[in-house]
Amino acid sequence: MAKQVDKSSQKLPDPAQTYRRPHGKAIPEAGLLGNILDKLGIVFGVGIFLAMLILIQEVVLRYVFNAPTIWAHETTIFLVAIAFIYGGLYCTARNSHIRVVLIYDAVPPSVRRVLDVVISLVSATASAFFAWAAWLMVQRAIFRPDGSVRFESTGSAWDPPFPALIKLSLLAVMSVMALQFLILAYNHARKSILPSGDKGPDQ
Repeated sequence: MAKQVDKSSQKLPDPAQTYRRPHGKAIPEAGLLGNILDKLGIVFGVGIFLAMLILIQEVVLRYVFNAPTIWAHETTIFLVAIAFIYGGLYCTARNSHIRVVLIYDAVPPSVRRVLDVVISLVSATASAFFAWAAWLMVQRAIFRPDGSVRFESTGSAWDPPFPALIKLSLLAVMSVMALQFLILAYNHARKSILPSGDKGPDQ
């Protein structure tokens, strides 16, 4: 009886293998672009660390020396904002988005491969629409009505052009995200039609 229980327990799926994602790196289907995006994540991680240091400095200057700066608050918001925007692209390369997998986990691997392609194509289309919406915001943020260039600024005493830069970052990230999803769709589709032992080179 004990042996039968052990054999049946071995047939249970391993939840840890659901996403087939290598620990701490971009998934193979993300290709070269995914590896680049994964490595760039450290830059935005450092930005968040710098934002923390700036806030600590501002607290000390304000409450100990009574000499607050005019740039700390806006700089920390900017650094955290662009890190948040890049986070979506970073998660795309790593396939680490939070998602509901009730149906995905219940279907066989062959159906999952089809779903991977469909999900990637739908996500690429959505990303392209968001990139277009971001471009409309960028047009208003960096161009005057007469066509001359003037970056939208915060309007504060320091008045940095952070609003325009954030919108430009959003446009760039959504455009690259659409491309990354297309690469994922292509590699998922190719993987589903190649022999099981031949994964082929990543794009």
